[in-house]
Amino acid sequence: MAKKQKKATPQRAPSKHQLSKWQRQMKIRRIVIIAAVVFLAGILSWVGYGLYQDYKSNPSHEVAIEVNGVPFTVEYYVKMLDIYVDNYINFTVNTYLDFYMQVYNSTREETIQLLTSNAISDLSQNTDNITDMITGQVADDIINVELLRQGAKNLDIEVTSEEIDAKLAELEWPNERVYQDIIRSALLQEKLGEYFGSQLPDTMEQAHVQAMLVESQEVAIELIGEIDAGGNFTALVEEFSCNPWIEGDLGWLPRELMPNTLIADAAFNLTVGEISQPIYDRAATKNVGYWLTKVTDKQDEEINALVMLLGSEAEAERVKAQLAAGGNFSALAMEYSQHESKSEGGELGWLKKGDMGSETFDKVAFNLTDNEVSAPVKVESVQTTGGYWLVKVIERGEHELTTNAREGLIGKHLNDWVEELRENSTIENRLNKEKIGWAISEVLRKR
Repeated sequence: MAKKQKKATPQRAPSKHQLSKWQRQMKIRRIVIIAAVVFLAGILSWVGYGLYQDYKSNPSHEVAIEVNGVPFTVEYYVKMLDIYVDNYINFTVNTYLDFYMQVYNSTREETIQLLTSNAISDLSQNTDNITDMITGQVADDIINVELLRQGAKNLDIEVTSEEIDAKLAELEWPNERVYQDIIRSALLQEKLGEYFGSQLPDTMEQAHVQAMLVESQEVAIELIGEIDAGGNFTALVEEFSCNPWIEGDLGWLPRELMPNTLIADAAFNLTVGEISQPIYDRAATKNVGYWLTKVTDKQDEEINALVMLLGSEAEAERVKAQLAAGGNFSALAMEYSQHESKSEGGELGWLKKGDMGSETFDKVAFNLTDNEVSAPVKVESVQTTGGYWLVKVIERGEHELTTNAREGLIGKHLNDWVEELRENSTIENRLNKEKIGWAISEVLRKR
């Protein structure tokens, strides 16, 4: 049975490839953080778009977005964008400062300049599609903030100008419309939170559950046997869980706060004390994968390789058996692989050590003979999809809402309410590639 490998703290600076891979992963991760903070916490962050395509007329006074007849000009969009860029650069510097100082042995001032330059370059070049992703998000945030204002007004919930002015003074922000809207949104969310919180009961039907995602049905069945024989669920989570975001004791939760409907159905249908049968989840994300590699040629210190990335050791063994029986590597890669090379039949071309960002991969691949297929190589630096949930119900019944559960329900009800507002609103987004390009150009040229 495949167990989670213990990770040792690296004792040397990462290679350029590892640093690049780490940067890409962290960039995508910070996008998720920024997008969540914008609407749920009211603290806006923003970035720009790629190189400006010549836009001959100045569109600043044209309407960019209209929400139920309330217009927002391109100029407004640019001002909001400028705030996002400042916060994005600050976020980047604060996140990577210590790491870069260690890697590059540079001073604090030099590192801040480097990180700032890198952030602006990433925005200009749309590195990893970061700016594409956020360009759509900025319009959504403007729309959501206006929907929030309109919806709250219908509930007789408003923020006074005195409240806004006091908060602007406290934060030492300019008394301009974009900053006023940011403050209004944050204060409205607080008041709406109180409103939705007041509608919650003190107790609800809830279940106290434990859960973990494992890589295959074979592993799940074996773990059920261990648990039935007296094994400790929590200890097994430490060894076999493949999803660090949803694992172990989830505590008391009502149905609507369960991580997904699969876990919710098990939590409210199993007998107390019972563990579920393996529950397949095609969409579940795992922090584990298994490489099968075939080297077709070698030259000096490079290899020409075909690869496929499988979601479990059991699946990798089944595919390897098909290869041993005469199966075509490229055809099987196109059918089963979860790597980006899938459409090319697993063809990676020529590789040097370090190109795949895994020493474990290198140790195996660079020691294969021509046309030899490797044994499955487990790596935890990749993500694959598909797995099996195991759920155990510890207790179930009417239970007092914890502080976390109450906050979770408030957030969910608020989000559902905003989505309903959106569905029943007339929203026009008139931003096009030229207008967005002009806006980004305006923001970046000041830096």
